[in-house]
Amino acid sequence: MKEENDVNGSKILKVEPMDHRKTHSPSGYGKPPWVFRGSALYQLHLVKAETARAFIPKEFRLVEAFGYTLGGFFLANYDDSPAGKFDELVVIAGTVWNPPTSCAWAARVLVNSDEACIHGQKDIGLPSQVAKFSKTVRAIAKTSETKTSGFLNMVGMFSLDGPKNSMDVQVSEMKGMEEMNICNINFSAPASELESSGWMGPLVKLSLPSFSGRTKYNHHLLKYSCQIECRVRAVAPAKVLGPPPPAVDVDEERSCRELRRKKRSLSVSVLLSKPILALQFNRLEMKVEAPTTVCKR
Repeated sequence: MKEENDVNGSKILKVEPMDHRKTHSPSGYGKPPWVFRGSALYQLHLVKAETARAFIPKEFRLVEAFGYTLGGFFLANYDDSPAGKFDELVVIAGTVWNPPTSCAWAARVLVNSDEACIHGQKDIGLPSQVAKFSKTVRAIAKTSETKTSGFLNMVGMFSLDGPKNSMDVQVSEMKGMEEMNICNINFSAPASELESSGWMGPLVKLSLPSFSGRTKYNHHLLKYSCQIECRVRAVAPAKVLGPPPPAVDVDEERSCRELRRKKRSLSVSVLLSKPILALQFNRLEMKVEAPTTVCKR
């Protein structure tokens, strides 16, 4: 990290992007359950059903209402994992029925670790890709409370005390030497959180069930669950900016390259959809069991 001055003279803490090829763990992933520790932002969005269906196998029924399903993203920073330290962005296309409950479906998983990428592709059946995460932390002045935020602060849903930090996370997908901008995610957090202190919300335990598979690395339909224990609190939704839509090459319209480009563009559409709730996970411990194969009915 290093401090710089922006055009207004205010201090900016610059976090240098981690080299995604230097995050290998010498011992490998080993046997499940695989344990990940760190922090995360879990944001739920209203995603257009037609966008979500582009990712979900036809045998699954989408959970939808009025043309929308529940998707969003999971942005995590792991301090400890079988692959060492790395960042992860999971783009959640939507929710599918799994009677008597439901499961999430990931449209894209971006990680700055080759080892984590291979593990996601082959062991979990995820559409994982290697990416670069560039982060900038900026101190911002405390804003005045509104009546609503004041009430939420009293009941313990928000923590509004102390100065704020603004975090910018630029995510770019890597294809060999080619770098493709996916999104920029901006969110705020109390400065004390970066120092691992301050109020972080109640301790909760939850399970996030998901389906995966049907990729070129794992053709089976799979189901897995993330068992999470963490401190959780509601925060203001992050602002997500995406790249301009790419120009379509008519000569490659039916090629695999054009299909990948379309899927990437639809993933960005999920990120840019309407946010409805943002939860911050601190002191996160996530256990992931080996997936099970889903039998056709």
